[in-house]
This record gives sequence, C-alpha cells and structure tokens, in this order.
Amino acid sequence: MADIVTTGPAAPFRSRDAGEVTGRVLALYAEQTGFLRARFAAYSAGEDVGRVRAFYPLVRLVIEAAPRGPVTRAYGYASYPGTYETTVTRPDLYRTYLTEQFAELIENHGAALEVALSETPVPLPFAAPESLAPADAMDMGALSRAREHFDLPDLTGIDDAIANGDIDMTAPGPRPMALFTAPRVDYSLHRLKHYCGTDPKHFQNFVLFTNYQDYIDDFAGIAEEAMARGGEGFSAFVSPGLIQRPGGEPEGIPPRRQPQMPAYHLVRPDGGGITMVNIGVGPSNAKTITDHIAVLRPWAWLMLGHCAGLRKTQKLGDYVLGHAYLRDDHVLDDDVAPWTPIPALAEVQVALERAVASVTGLKGTELKAIMRTGTVASVDNRNWELRDQREPNRKLSQSRAIALDMESAAIAANGFRFRVPYGTLLCVSDKPLHGELKLPGVASAFYRSQVRRHLDIGMKAMENLRALDPEELHSRKLRSFDEPLLR
Repeated sequence: MADIVTTGPAAPFRSRDAGEVTGRVLALYAEQTGFLRARFAAYSAGEDVGRVRAFYPLVRLVIEAAPRGPVTRAYGYASYPGTYETTVTRPDLYRTYLTEQFAELIENHGAALEVALSETPVPLPFAAPESLAPADAMDMGALSRAREHFDLPDLTGIDDAIANGDIDMTAPGPRPMALFTAPRVDYSLHRLKHYCGTDPKHFQNFVLFTNYQDYIDDFAGIAEEAMARGGEGFSAFVSPGLIQRPGGEPEGIPPRRQPQMPAYHLVRPDGGGITMVNIGVGPSNAKTITDHIAVLRPWAWLMLGHCAGLRKTQKLGDYVLGHAYLRDDHVLDDDVAPWTPIPALAEVQVALERAVASVTGLKGTELKAIMRTGTVASVDNRNWELRDQREPNRKLSQSRAIALDMESAAIAANGFRFRVPYGTLLCVSDKPLHGELKLPGVASAFYRSQVRRHLDIGMKAMENLRALDPEELHSRKLRSFDEPLLR
C-alpha cells in the first residue's frame, strides 16, 4: 500500500483556559480540512496526489478525582476518574457551545484539557462545511475513483451507540466525552441541509415541530412582521433559499421545490431564537429529523400538532398537554426499549401551561376547561379508525390516553434518548370515536380559527424556556448512570 500523505503530527496542546482549548481545536480543524481541500483541488487538476488523509481534532481530559465541589447541573463533570475523549468537527459552528462546555469541565475538575489529532479520518465530502462539495460536483464514477486517493464516509463507524447506552463505560481505555463522534455529527449536518433546505448554522436553540403548513405560514408572517418593525430582538428570518434582515428585502433565490421537511429560523445573535420545522406526517419523519437536529444540541424542542380527542368531554379546539406517551408507533423500539418510561419534564410542562394561560387569558377552572393533561398515544397507522375498534379501544382505555396522533411519542422519545428537553402541546381537531370526523369544510374552518393561537402559545412557551437558567432546564431525569461529560 502506498504511503499515506498527511500534514504530519501535531504537538499536543494543554490548557486550563476554555477559550484557548477551543481556539486550538479551530486551528487544527482548519489545517486538516484545508489540507484535504487543497489536495482534492490538485487531484481535480490531474495531479497524482497519492493516498491523502486528514484527521479530526481530539479533545482529551484525564480526571483523577471526583468534582471539587457539589455539582447541581446535569452535565459538565465526570462521576468517576478516568480518561475521556471526543473527536470534534465544525468548531466554527460549535464555538460557543464548546467553550461553555470546556469551561464547565475545567471549573468542576481543575484539570487541563488536551487537544491533539485523532486517528479518525475526515471523509472528503465532510471537509467542505458549506455543502457536500467537492462531492456535489462528482458523478458516482468519479466519486468511486476518488476513493482510491481520499477517505469517503464509512457508515460502519457512524452510529448512536453512545447515546443509546451501548458503550461499556467500565471497559479499559478512554471513555466518550460527548454523545456524538465527529463523523456522526458531520453526517447529520449534511442530512439537515438535504431535508430542511437551510444551513445548519441558522438553526436556533429552541425548536418547534409541526405537521401542518398553516403553522409555517403564520410563523413566516410573524417573522416578516418582526423584520419590518426592525427585528424586535431578532437579527434575521431564514427560510429555504432566503435570508431576510431587519428593514431589508429578502436575499437569495427560493428553491424550485420545497425540501422534504422545510425549516424556518427566527434568528437571535446568540442562537436563542426559534426554529420551526414542518416535519410532515408520520413517526418516521419525526424520528429522522430529530436524529439529525440532536447533534446541534438544542436547548429544547416542542411538538405543536393536531390530534384526535379520545374523550367525549373534549371539544374541537381544546388543548392536550402531553404528560405521558403510549408508544404504539414502533419507530424507536430498537433504540429506546418500549418498556422505557418517557418522563414529563416539569420545567417544560410549566412553561407550556403558563403559555396557554398567558395567550388565552384563562386560569383556574376556566383553563382546565380547554386544556387537559394526560397520555398521548402515537400510532404508525394514519387510518387507525378503520380497524376493528375492540382491541385499539381497549388499549387506549387501559392506558388512560386522552389524545392520539402519529408524531409526539417519537419527538419525546428521541428527546429522551438524546438528552434534549422535550414537550408536546396538541390541539384537538377531530373525535373519530365519537363521530366527529375531520371533514374538509369543518377542517378548514378549524385551521383558520385555531392555528394562530396555538402557534402563539408555542412561541410564548419558548420565551418562557429561554428565561430559565440552564441548570433548571436540563433535567437530570435525562441522564443515565455514567454519562458522557458534555451536554
């Protein structure tokens, strides 16, 4: 085998300054990806470049003692002594996050962090942050030939073993510092642009999911009005192909056709704005998009959707605050065992309930008259009503479910799996068990009257969550026995 061409070794760097650590990661990443892009340009010009390889930066922490003082946060410390490592990609995108997380580790343990080159190759398509380029410009034959000279993505090494708890944390050797390796992060960043039509850098820390375009239309209207009035604390509104800044006209070109799950971003300079994604219908979409957004480490995500009300006392337009989930959708059974409880998170529940009260102006028994808290059942069969009702009704009754949809359980279960605070607020749009079906005329009137208020509640809930200290929001309910160190 021909010798592999690299940049050569990098001297290990150690520091107790989180900013310096992040700066070194940035420098190493820029050096490695720049080298890879330069070699690919030479290859494209016909030069014989040999076998080329670049490597992801690695961050290591050696802990010899427990935290120096009491730790109340859910992350940022190790319960046991040992060596912890993680590979890092796109430090430009994660700069604030990395610096905050490294500072927590240094403060809690008093140890220096070490930055070095890992032994994990950077795949060629992942070396260009803005897109899949240079692979975008290559047909399958050219991409196959490039494999002789460059590393391409290898899915055998990209998985969710850490997040799923499939790693033996007591085994000899380094333990994982983060939930995701660099290749896993890069894979999702590229998938996000494919599915959502916007760059990952625009995603905000507070994410709303919906399965109705009406919500997106109203969200866009709110954002455009804010831009026209000077931003009102937001610095941009980003939609597929377009960026609008306060007081300006939209820049860019709308796509010829919408991406599968278009994302819209009401951007704050600190990343504390709101992203809204139309995930479409079904639990598979819900799992797919949260698999990828999770690598961005958002502060919270919420589902705003419609549901079938299962109780005779519910009315069309009533709200359901999901407090538990009957997971009959099966999309995450291999990752989160069906017997796993998906707990309600008090901070999220309170934020949602307060938002409903604030937007509707109701409280006490009046508020309870339009909102019920209880179990949401999620299924993978949109036409569940057409089955023999005896067995479904028995299960729904025994679970005490008050509403049924297709996406909420997947959103919540993946939030649980990836340690992202989650919640669900649904609006009753039909009651098929009681003869109130979603017929076209009734549905249109329902959407006109209910969507904007429901969206206002979701956005208000995000404001409530943004006001919380991270220590309050990131519940230790989401952490297992021996966790990776970073949030």
